[in-house]
Amino acid sequence: MDGFEVQKLVLDMDINWTPVIAATLCGTGALYVFFKWRNNQKIQKKILNARKRRDKSVQQAEQAVQQFKIQNPDFESSSIVSLSLPELTGKLKDGSLQPDAVLYAFMEKALEVNKNLNCSTEIIMESVAQLKEINTQKKGLLYGVPISIKDNVAYEGRDTSCGVVSKLDQPVLVDSVVVKVLKKQGAIPFIKTNIPQGLLNYDCSNPIYGQTLNPCNLQKTSGGSSGGEGALIGGGGSILGLGTDIGGSIRIPAAFCGICGFKPTTMRLSVRGISSCVKGQKSVLTSLGPLGRDVESLALCMRALLCQDMFSLDPTVPPIPFNQEVYESSEPLRIGYYENDGYLQPSPSMARAFRETKDLLERAGHTLVPFQPLRLYHAFHELTVRGILGDGGRTLFSHLYTGPIDPCLRAQANMLSIPGFIKKLISIVLKPFVSASHLCLIKQSVEYIQEVIAEWRRLNVDVLLCPMLGPAFNFRYCGSLNSALSYTTLYNLLNFPAGAVTVSTVTEEDEAQLRHYKGVHGDVWDKLFVKAVKGGVGLPVAVQCVSLPWQDEMCLRFMREVEQLTAKSKLTRKH
Repeated sequence: MDGFEVQKLVLDMDINWTPVIAATLCGTGALYVFFKWRNNQKIQKKILNARKRRDKSVQQAEQAVQQFKIQNPDFESSSIVSLSLPELTGKLKDGSLQPDAVLYAFMEKALEVNKNLNCSTEIIMESVAQLKEINTQKKGLLYGVPISIKDNVAYEGRDTSCGVVSKLDQPVLVDSVVVKVLKKQGAIPFIKTNIPQGLLNYDCSNPIYGQTLNPCNLQKTSGGSSGGEGALIGGGGSILGLGTDIGGSIRIPAAFCGICGFKPTTMRLSVRGISSCVKGQKSVLTSLGPLGRDVESLALCMRALLCQDMFSLDPTVPPIPFNQEVYESSEPLRIGYYENDGYLQPSPSMARAFRETKDLLERAGHTLVPFQPLRLYHAFHELTVRGILGDGGRTLFSHLYTGPIDPCLRAQANMLSIPGFIKKLISIVLKPFVSASHLCLIKQSVEYIQEVIAEWRRLNVDVLLCPMLGPAFNFRYCGSLNSALSYTTLYNLLNFPAGAVTVSTVTEEDEAQLRHYKGVHGDVWDKLFVKAVKGGVGLPVAVQCVSLPWQDEMCLRFMREVEQLTAKSKLTRKH
């Protein structure tokens, strides 16, 4: 038994196994296994301590809410948490609602949602202390608004675990730039939310905090990697949250949980203080952005963050304030579209939701122009996958290796653990693993971006409408279906702003049509996709809206148009 086999055996062990049994199994490797067993004891202690911290924060929050309710017998949270963000900010500004009542209302609701969905990693009890200072931020755009933040967004004194044991017990010393700006705008970060192990997965489970469930169906995943945000906001426990997106990690949870999510142009918002397990990418970059119940919430968050405080705290962010005029424009748009990218055939509900949205836009006076993604196989395999995992996944695996592997990550972990020389042999057959210099990869990526922009200009389109992955998957399929990410990862590679807007729900007819789904290739992955989305009746379905780089306000304006037309159509059908 070689070292790697011993390592894998120990990682798969139950912690109660003894060194004696390990020695019996491993023979001459007994000493190695013994030390590995001892290390596992330390790992389990770290995990246990993290869970204790979370449980303690939950208990403190429950006590604080209860105390507030005793002191304010007329307090009633449901009327507060049901408000839209514009309504809430209006009532906070005119004084008809006080920040303490709003915070405790959302804290109470978040505790309830977390009990059902397991979407939080910790309640931020400093939020209560922040109430004492909040009056100094009365002019802030988010004065008194409780906000949730993804686990990997730094908050002073808290871990940014990324769902891996190697990052536990390392509380950050200062807030991330975005948290500092949110506080200056009067917002109150009050809860951190769950993520998948290592972040590079669109499920939401890790060995530290467990599996997050979908608020629309407890038998489904909430998506990832901002899955805790999607679940908490979708369940009503937060009105606005921050996530990160390197392959769909904001848009997928938004679509799976029936809310809205926006991935801005990379570096439109500061990513200083955002933790990751794969730092150093140059061709496919992480973007930080908001999730909310509606598009106006996302726009308000962007307006609040794009201020002088942001530009001063992080001079690498271009000092471009939010362009309200572009966002509020009502001029007819010239919209590119495609229903099928030629790589993954949309599920029946994805395709129907897309067609219905396209029809609504045409009837509203917009011009729709066919637009097909260019060289998608090359973009997805050669540029995106290698751009995210430029080192073959060694850095990510080094983080995963330090603790137990979550079941939702098994398929990916098995691939990452393949020795380098075997990967080189496999690359003769499987082009995604073909090695090339990082400089060459960046050059090819830049050339591809310019090629797509040239096609965009040739067709003279303002924005692009395309399908959004959905409905929410059954558990344990996300890690085996990276091929399903073609609709989202493309816009991380291109660095185009992109957002998800929920427009429909899965019907019985959609579900019946799944029986006839063949896919683009008719291979094992297409069959697996059917199993992943099966049983989705009633689940939300979204579309994706895209614009050119730095035209984030145009993307949000397009998202708002889709949202308003959808709402008007639903109202008409009711009457």
